[in-house]
Amino acid sequence: MSECTHNCDTCSVNCASKSANIEKLKLGEGSKIKKIIGVSSGKGGVGKSFVTSLLASGLQKKGYKVGILDADILGPSIPKSFGITDRQLLANDKGLMIPKLTKKGIKVISSNLLLEDDTQPIIYRGSLIAGLLQQFYQEVDWGDLDFLFIDMPPGTGDVPLTTYQSIPIDRVVIVSSPQSLVSMIVSKSINMVNKMDIDMLGVIENMSYVVCPNCETKIEIFGKSDIDETADENDTEVIAKLPMRVEYSKMVDEGNVEDIEIKELDNAIKLLSELIR
Repeated sequence: MSECTHNCDTCSVNCASKSANIEKLKLGEGSKIKKIIGVSSGKGGVGKSFVTSLLASGLQKKGYKVGILDADILGPSIPKSFGITDRQLLANDKGLMIPKLTKKGIKVISSNLLLEDDTQPIIYRGSLIAGLLQQFYQEVDWGDLDFLFIDMPPGTGDVPLTTYQSIPIDRVVIVSSPQSLVSMIVSKSINMVNKMDIDMLGVIENMSYVVCPNCETKIEIFGKSDIDETADENDTEVIAKLPMRVEYSKMVDEGNVEDIEIKELDNAIKLLSELIR
């Protein structure tokens, strides 16, 4: 995408060139966050929310104070993954929303916590979605956090653009799956992050392979992935490749994502930990 040829100060187009001129949102009174990590994907269905939950849980187990902002307003899944069923959002004495706590103490805010029935759709236009996202960042009592993960909506549209422009994100993790089409979309996502002038942490490939229960052989059921080449072409790296396991889906469905242990994420957790050392 070429640079703009018009006067960005007078046009109404919400183009990437304006990102540097948009003032970042301030946190609510009493909140302090050391590092904000965006978790993004170019398309849905690759396990972005699953990876967000695992990264947050992994850091919480290391003793860090962690929160998750579920920015996938139209397709929120974070509360269910953690088994959060209490939908009554309360406010503190300053009028800030109090996030829900998972079983292990991760703070969570999500649009599903605003609904009496989590099967009801949120039918909002882009501007309303962006406004709610900004409220979830600015009008929540996050307290002191080491890490806030933002589970981004998929794609490169209006809401991800608003998130990148208005929230001071420190690093971005792109989640992919091992298909050539997805690799092409990964490049789009990385290019968007670069245009927003935000640093990449790396790419995590989910559903990378299955392990034979008899011989422990890794089977690439989607065929050989080209994610390493894609990452290299985009000047970033693959920081994890996660296997597919039936028990993972079962634990997520039961709200026990915090109990999942995936050693393949150790490198990603280490890289994140080094951000605040």
